[in-house]
Amino acid sequence: MADPPEEELYAPVKAFLEAQGYEVKGEIGAVDVMAVRGNEPPVLIELKNRFTLSLLHQGVARQSVSDAVYLAVPHRPVRRAFAAMRDNCALCRRLGLGLMIVRQRDGFIEVLVDPRPYRPRKSKVRLGRLLREFQRRAGDPTKGGSTRAGLVTAYRQDALRIARYLSEHGPSKGSDVARATGVAKATRVMADDHYGWFERVRTGIYALTPVGVAALTQYGGQEVPAAPIPTTAET
Repeated sequence: MADPPEEELYAPVKAFLEAQGYEVKGEIGAVDVMAVRGNEPPVLIELKNRFTLSLLHQGVARQSVSDAVYLAVPHRPVRRAFAAMRDNCALCRRLGLGLMIVRQRDGFIEVLVDPRPYRPRKSKVRLGRLLREFQRRAGDPTKGGSTRAGLVTAYRQDALRIARYLSEHGPSKGSDVARATGVAKATRVMADDHYGWFERVRTGIYALTPVGVAALTQYGGQEVPAAPIPTTAET
């Protein structure tokens, strides 16, 4: 679907605001649309035929004049646009901007976000997860910006310690592996076997699989220090 000219968004936006008692005028100074109702702070709207970084820049600039700033873009009824719009809504909330979408076929307007100060709620659970991973990971084995594939997490470091022990000592009891490697949850790591590196050969005894041998070759150049502290393993 071709992007509509920005001026085609003006009439629906104007009608929407006039229905709420605003007096509306276009192109007032650098502002695309300005709406005034009594003694209330003016509402400023920036029109764009698609959501862009430039549109965000314009919206932020208008906040130096009024706290009631909206961005208006056409509605796009395609699946991939929904995920993008969800992220755009989150960004507008973060910036204190409003966001409305205009349906081209009939001019219907839906306000997705109203402008208001953003007060993010911090997730203690997520923060705790990050801190635990930071504390448990030995050294700095993965460059920032790396893809998830092959990411060396603290859990993978534990699995590598276990794999190296089994490679050197053969099938072993979980308690022996835990004591020798410092990985307190060694038995659980081998039993869960997230990477396919371990197999149980008999009750309580685990061995290294061919996949585990290959993993040692793949990660062989990476030094894995002893486990810093005995903690619960995480993926």
